[in-house]
Amino acid sequence: MNIRRRLLSAAALAAVTALGAGTLTACSGNSSAATGDGRLDVIASFYPMSFLAERIGGDHVHVTSLTTPGQEPHDLEISPKQIAAIDESDAVLYLKNLQPSVDDAVAQSSVPTKIDAASLTSLETHGNEVGGHAAAHDGRPNEESAGKDPHIWLDPVRYAQVAQGVGKAFEKADPDHAADYKKNTAALVEQLNELDQRFRDGLAHTGSKVFITTHAAFGYLAERYGLTEEAINGLDPDSEPSAARVRDLEHMAKADHVSTVFYETLVSDKTAKTIAHDAGLKTDVLDPIEGITAKSRGKDYFSVQNANLKALQQALGTK
Repeated sequence: MNIRRRLLSAAALAAVTALGAGTLTACSGNSSAATGDGRLDVIASFYPMSFLAERIGGDHVHVTSLTTPGQEPHDLEISPKQIAAIDESDAVLYLKNLQPSVDDAVAQSSVPTKIDAASLTSLETHGNEVGGHAAAHDGRPNEESAGKDPHIWLDPVRYAQVAQGVGKAFEKADPDHAADYKKNTAALVEQLNELDQRFRDGLAHTGSKVFITTHAAFGYLAERYGLTEEAINGLDPDSEPSAARVRDLEHMAKADHVSTVFYETLVSDKTAKTIAHDAGLKTDVLDPIEGITAKSRGKDYFSVQNANLKALQQALGTK
């Protein structure tokens, strides 16, 4: 990942300063002023966070996502307007270490409720330990791989834990509607538990337990359901695999009876298709659900996860 993504750009900070106090205080900072209708004004960093906010908040929240549909969230460079919006919101829901420019903006903002999804569940290290080859093409370790894997939403169990934490945060931020937040959270958690059971049942008996993906987004999902993810790249979808890594994947595919190389909709599929062609494998989509677009195999988190389950069952040879 480009070093410039690690820090909020000086230009962006200068631009925000130049907006002046008049612009930044145009809204009083409370929900009625911010939204015009009394709802809790929530800024979400990208789709998995906005989905939680909308499902838990229901009619009592107004949710704005910093990442537009179709935009690769790892690449987000936050704008001065978005920085101002965060500062004037009632709450911000984000996932620390996924989007460094968001992390910087939240740290510098005065938003009263800051909800870091990464703090609401346990994180592990994935992606930089796959065969020892998840490094950038120049031999240096992939930057993002040096930390914890942020892709917690792809594990329904961890996502449910995050949902519970978000619900409690909303109850505290808006106690007048606490009962509704509690009810909505319980309903969402129940759906996530049902999804977890579908994955458990659907992947319990397969011909293979190994799958290949474009980047290491599915480590938590693989661990939850007894699978092994082999990633072409590390945690950063922008990195390029080494020649040694490509050779290892081709050999591993034969040894572990891998049939499919998975790619995703928001990044280039060129590398995945090249490896699949050279190794005589098929390709299919396994969606990390970082955003919903017209190309997505579903209109929301649950429908895309169900599509992911079907894709894995087909690729792994469900018995």
